[in-house]
Amino acid sequence: MRGRVSLYRPRRSGERKRKSCRGCICGSDLSVIALRILIKGDGEVEGLTDAERPRRLGPKRAAHIRKAFVLRKTDDVRKYIVRRPREARASDGKVFYKATNVQRLITEKRVRRKVVNKRTRVDAWKANKEAHVAYEKLLSKYLKEKKAAKKAAEPTPEVKAAPVKAAPVKAAPVKAAPAKEEKKAGKKGKK
Repeated sequence: MRGRVSLYRPRRSGERKRKSCRGCICGSDLSVIALRILIKGDGEVEGLTDAERPRRLGPKRAAHIRKAFVLRKTDDVRKYIVRRPREARASDGKVFYKATNVQRLITEKRVRRKVVNKRTRVDAWKANKEAHVAYEKLLSKYLKEKKAAKKAAEPTPEVKAAPVKAAPVKAAPVKAAPAKEEKKAGKKGKK
């Protein structure tokens, strides 16, 4: 058997167990039979349907108590709790009653707590927003100061006169070629 079976509850994830069980066949080897009465016949079942027994435990949740006793929203649910008498003590002779704690009961204290919780959440949100705005202001101030300090630390550039561009002067080309020709001519003439 694995988990999610009515006959076996695994204690760890993935745990399996061998267990003998059967569907609808009854035998002498069965130790426990889990049954539910669906249809009541003509006769009475001894110990089950022959005697009427009151409900031992009443409803516990506030909405279920309202439904059981047909109450309005304005009615106090705590007055309709099912109480069980306990055995009296030998010394006192007083009878004590046992009752359930009503669950999901909206009381004045609960309403007050809800209001306080909501207020604290809103206050925290506002404080966070104000802190963020203050931080942004501080950061911008710091950046401005840093920028000003950087500007002050830089050397001031001196004002220089713009250089005047002179018109380009063309130099006369040097005629080296005729001199060579003269030399050559002179050599030819010597020969």
